[in-house]
Amino acid sequence: MVQPNFEQYFLMKEADVLEYVKEKLTFFSADADLKCKEIGDGNLNYVFRVWDSTTNQSVIVKQAGDTARISDEFKLSTDRNKIESEVLVLAGKLAPNLAPQVYRYDETMSCCVMEDLSDHVIMRQALINHQKFPLFADHITTYMVNALLLTSDVVLGHKEKKQMVKNYINPELCEISEDLVYTEPFNNYNNRNEVFTPNLEWVTKEIYQDMELRLEVAKLKFEFMTNAQALIHGDLHTGSIFIKEDSTKVIDPEFAFYGPMGYDVGNIVANLIFAWANANATIMEEATRIDYTQWLEETIVQVIDLFRDKFLASWQANVTEILAKEEGFDQWYLDTVIGDTAAVTGLELTRRIIGLAQVKDITSIVDEEVRVKAERICLTAAKSYIKQRVQFKTGVDFLTNLKEAEKQFK
Repeated sequence: MVQPNFEQYFLMKEADVLEYVKEKLTFFSADADLKCKEIGDGNLNYVFRVWDSTTNQSVIVKQAGDTARISDEFKLSTDRNKIESEVLVLAGKLAPNLAPQVYRYDETMSCCVMEDLSDHVIMRQALINHQKFPLFADHITTYMVNALLLTSDVVLGHKEKKQMVKNYINPELCEISEDLVYTEPFNNYNNRNEVFTPNLEWVTKEIYQDMELRLEVAKLKFEFMTNAQALIHGDLHTGSIFIKEDSTKVIDPEFAFYGPMGYDVGNIVANLIFAWANANATIMEEATRIDYTQWLEETIVQVIDLFRDKFLASWQANVTEILAKEEGFDQWYLDTVIGDTAAVTGLELTRRIIGLAQVKDITSIVDEEVRVKAERICLTAAKSYIKQRVQFKTGVDFLTNLKEAEKQFK
């Protein structure tokens, strides 16, 4: 068997990854007994864990394919891992200890070697298992404020920021978001949506035929495409977070580009709502259900309110743009971010229930009637988040809208 030389791109299998690590890394000792397993379960990339069976030292090798794993219809540049690697390195500087360490990026093989977080768990599954993480709201708001505000025009010099915009142009991944988040869930123009059959008639009436909603979404799509506000993660949901009781690590920023800050914050809020909907639907014991859903409700409120407080404090400490120091400008700017956050909360709730890329929080609800109710609560809340987005200011505003939607389906 001819050994690969890794001088020309090809999609690696487990045996190839073992050879790659031996040849390209100095992380392991020369006599290490290395093992490899493909562990990826995402929509786009191939993820391998390599470890020394003697010492348990380990790394993650993530490689980009030229099509998305979710569908061969999505033809993608394998260069996207370069953006991901660079964003992880930058995040490590802006928000220390809140992203995995990157050991190597290989442009030829379009792969990244990074810290293994096997002692953490994927947050989505942990929430489906009804685990609590009391430090999460504090951790994720620190990450978002640092990663977003510190890459914006109010902090960076304008030439530096414009060069950053150029460096992080990401048209293929942005097109996926433009289609799957902003377009298809609201009209199903190309028949790729996957609507839960018992809800199809309701979705047709309440989403596809709501012309006011569709107009607002059209406005939001063009905001997403044109507002180069900050370097956003672009896919910051609970499936892109590794977590344990005292640690939160943001992963998978391959969708990163310069876009509206609220896109990241809204994704976090929406996915906490999915966890809430799952718990509300699946925890049978009343006291346990109330306890867990109340923790999630408190976390939703904290995410908004801590983000607001930290954002304003960071503004005062880091702003350089002279006109951004005008009295009241910081509050006006933040209000626009929170309005965008509300809108994206609604977009994410909608696309993960109606669109092509759905979430286990909802799809794992076994009881058909219960799932129908959970979906309708989320979608009803989503419509208000989108249509009345400028009215949302505080964490309580976000929670109140969710609870009002729930009351409609008691």
